[in-house]
Amino acid sequence: MSETGKTSEPPRLGPELIDESLPMPLYHQIFLVLRDRIHSGAYPTGSVLPGEQELSKLLDVSRITVKRALNELAAHGFVTRHRGRGTLVMYNAGAPVVEGRFDTLFDALQRMGLETQVELIDVADISADSELAAVMGLDSGEKVQRAVRLRRLEGDTFSYLLTHVPLDIARQYTREELASEPLLTLLKRAGAEAAEADQTITAAAAEPHVASVLKVAPGSPLLKITRIMRDRRGRVVQHIIAFYRPERFRYHMRLLRDPGEGSGWTAVDPR
Repeated sequence: MSETGKTSEPPRLGPELIDESLPMPLYHQIFLVLRDRIHSGAYPTGSVLPGEQELSKLLDVSRITVKRALNELAAHGFVTRHRGRGTLVMYNAGAPVVEGRFDTLFDALQRMGLETQVELIDVADISADSELAAVMGLDSGEKVQRAVRLRRLEGDTFSYLLTHVPLDIARQYTREELASEPLLTLLKRAGAEAAEADQTITAAAAEPHVASVLKVAPGSPLLKITRIMRDRRGRVVQHIIAFYRPERFRYHMRLLRDPGEGSGWTAVDPR
């Protein structure tokens, strides 16, 4: 906000923001520029982006190039395009970002379950294939509960969750409870409280069925977290693969370096 209380103007758009010598197509460079302006809140939710003709003049590119960039923004869910109304920003830069921490993993997960809304998309009893059985320490073909859930924060989707739980544990709670309560709470109530976890974080491209529910374009970059949870006896009580929209989720970890020569870094609880 300016001193007069008026909303400041978005940063200037000019041809210096794109580079024809780069191997990246011009339309995608323009997409990235506009996306970053939307992310920063320079173009807030409900505002109208400059039109195709105006952007074409500002960036000194063809109108076809601008149109492709705006269509890509729409495909990724940042804007909607309307004949006669222009290109409207849908992305809410002011929406909260969910944060988890390695050092307080279970507290963070529990907090997420209480503060966010979960939609149960599908649940079924399936036979574990050889790969899943090996990961969960089961016999091949042993039954597990497979659940697909979508997590929202203030109505905005940000994660797609695929979980597998041994069937004898899953039978301790109902579908209705799975749709309304945090899974960690249900596991604890079933006598299978998670006590430790192995976790890996990678980047992944959104497959069509995941992209559709997360409201992103197929192939969009996502944060993929694979987590194997065990109880105090070492039994796997949950296997989860989670896909997160990277602009809506981040991991925070504080590291402390041991002063000893050649020592590495250790995660510490910042509280």
